[in-house]
Amino acid sequence: MTTTFEPFDLGGRHLANRIAMAPMTRSRAYGAGAAPTASMATYYAQRASAGLIITEGIQPSVVGQGYPDTPGLHSPEQIAAWRTVTDAVHQEGGVIFAQLMHTGRIGHPALLPDGMVPVAPSPIAAKGQVFTHEGPKDMVTPRELTDSEIRQTIEDFAAAARNAIAAGFDGVEIHGANGYLVHQFLAPNSNQRTDVWGGTVEGRIRFAVEVSAAVADAIGAHRTGIRLSPGNPYNDIAEEELDATYGALVDKLAPVSLAYLHLTEGPDRELTLRLRKAWPNAFVLNPFTHPEPTGPEALTLIEDGTADLVSFGMLFLANPDLPQRLRAGGPFNAPDQSTFYGGDDRGYTDYPTLSA
Repeated sequence: MTTTFEPFDLGGRHLANRIAMAPMTRSRAYGAGAAPTASMATYYAQRASAGLIITEGIQPSVVGQGYPDTPGLHSPEQIAAWRTVTDAVHQEGGVIFAQLMHTGRIGHPALLPDGMVPVAPSPIAAKGQVFTHEGPKDMVTPRELTDSEIRQTIEDFAAAARNAIAAGFDGVEIHGANGYLVHQFLAPNSNQRTDVWGGTVEGRIRFAVEVSAAVADAIGAHRTGIRLSPGNPYNDIAEEELDATYGALVDKLAPVSLAYLHLTEGPDRELTLRLRKAWPNAFVLNPFTHPEPTGPEALTLIEDGTADLVSFGMLFLANPDLPQRLRAGGPFNAPDQSTFYGGDDRGYTDYPTLSA
């Protein structure tokens, strides 16, 4: 029986254990030009005992930003600042992947340079509001990407991946989940195109496939993962035909031979198992535990073979030494939700370890 604390080979990278830190937006990129800070280096280094750290979402381009104070990977200043983060993690023996997240229609012009508006597969506004420095604002109707702009966006992902390697990251994860741009192309309610980028299952999955192939070509498939969340309604996404869509997507991605698939699971465990069976490489699972966060009971999913790695979000946020605590059976710090997004180091780098 495989256990959580056995090492794992991820595309040639030695992972000390099978516990992953899930990507979590923290909105603390206060450096010049949406660059990481010294506090961010501390935050990630504190959690380097994870087998794999996946960073918060990082925008691959200026227009890809949908929240205040989120970091980018599209400028020399950002690359240099991320190098301080990756160096700090590697000094502690960790492995860290950068999650590339283009938010698409989720955002607001107040978060972008003058004249820019969010972009998407189709000019359909998401219901709801987004937080800005000016307070909550209704989301706007995005501008529909042209064919040439879609191809440029694919190149933006590839360029950001190259920047990630230049910044010292061990690899990247493409964010294809949670209602952001890649997911918007997959979902019929946000992608109503009739050209080659929509209209059918094959058309809707094309953007995800081509982004993955471009990133894999840029930095190597062994350094590339993708995150998916079939049926997740977050950010006003409505999906049907999950088997057809995600079955076809996994079939198309399999020959690209990405290092891993990171699944944010919905309530359909049978779909998870079908995708697990179809996926040829490492399978990382953020299991469905709603309304509770993922807890220590999820480790049985490694032992029974449902997943190769299990990712933890809030529990890792509040417990920088989570692998040690999981091995010991606890106790676990409770997360302070009032400090999740933005603020100072309180609720960020001051959670105590067991030894403290």
